[in-house]
Amino acid sequence: MINIPKGTKDVLPSEAYKWHFVEGTARRIAALYNLREIRTPVFEHTELFLRGVGDTTDIVNKEMYTFLDKGERSITLKPEGTAGVVRSFIENGMAGGVLPAKMYYITPVFRYERPQAGRLREHHQFGVEIFGGKGPETDAEVILLARDYIAALGVEGVELNLNSIGCRHCRPKFNEALKEYLRPHLPEMCPTCNARFEKNPLRILDCKEEACARINESAPKTLDFLCDECREHFEKLCAILDSCGVKYKLNPKLVRGLDYYSKTVFEFVSTSIGSQGTVLGGGRYDTLIENLGGPSVPAVGFGSGIERMLLVLENTGKGVPAEPPLGAYVAGLDEAGREAAFRLAGELRAAGVSAEFDHAARSVKAQFKYAGKIGARYVVVIGSQELESGAYTVKNMADSSSESVKAESVVGYLLQRL
Repeated sequence: MINIPKGTKDVLPSEAYKWHFVEGTARRIAALYNLREIRTPVFEHTELFLRGVGDTTDIVNKEMYTFLDKGERSITLKPEGTAGVVRSFIENGMAGGVLPAKMYYITPVFRYERPQAGRLREHHQFGVEIFGGKGPETDAEVILLARDYIAALGVEGVELNLNSIGCRHCRPKFNEALKEYLRPHLPEMCPTCNARFEKNPLRILDCKEEACARINESAPKTLDFLCDECREHFEKLCAILDSCGVKYKLNPKLVRGLDYYSKTVFEFVSTSIGSQGTVLGGGRYDTLIENLGGPSVPAVGFGSGIERMLLVLENTGKGVPAEPPLGAYVAGLDEAGREAAFRLAGELRAAGVSAEFDHAARSVKAQFKYAGKIGARYVVVIGSQELESGAYTVKNMADSSSESVKAESVVGYLLQRL
């Protein structure tokens, strides 16, 4: 037998309704905020992620699925959603269209990492990107959209963490101060932090190693080094969130794991799925479009793992609303009854009633048992006697009551009760 690859998971028919609930909620909330869907390829040229995500990130250094195609071109399965959307924004000339351009996506992403709770090597993301909004109002809108999405799912016990990591003008000063603080501690820190020290010291603040985290507790804070523009942007964002009643925690260690972020970064964190508790994260990336060869267009967005969100729902006991039950099962008692059952099932479906009929020439008892297993609310019984009388027996599976209904009235009868 050939087994499923490590770090991947089948979504079985018995579980798919949970995904429909999360994805449907994402689409509904996105529509309320006037976002339209974008779909980009599952794979892109590797250079896109090297330039976009950053060659000092764990994603690029350790986690990408990269291969040469038959034309000897380096191709990578997308490890995150933003870079592909930015590539499409540039390539399709959307900067010359109506701005802001507001879009969302639901996509698989691929990262070669140790499988863990809510994070697989193939997992799925709901992401939002808004291009062309420079002010803090756009940051606030993205955060509010994220909050509404989480609330609409029924997820509780989630905290918003917020920080600003400055821009290319003020971050160099912070980096120098951070390096000055960290330099005497490098012998105590992990190899990854030592490797990041020269290339990207900001990422050291994101380290989860116990010794490094302890040292980082006393590290300089990005908020203390913001330039006037970044400080004003962040203060206005906080004021907007305060006016909207959004609770948040200022987290000076929050830097996010991708190199393209600037100014605002944020995460919604749950305590119900262990140490990897981020269920949604994002921020502003004002220079990414320009860095990838496009015009200078500000942007802000977020990504949220669907598997992680489902795990939070499960661990908090909220769960997912039950799958809608089957409306009717049509039982044919003999050859003529099965033919009539087939036709009635089609009429019910055409009227918007979910319906099923016997595919295996089962006995009457077996058909009722099957109808119970698949959760049918009503069973319509058709046999020679029912065909002769012109009335079918309709049984309510909830209370076992039954009623004789004229054949031509069965569809309307069920429509009134479902």
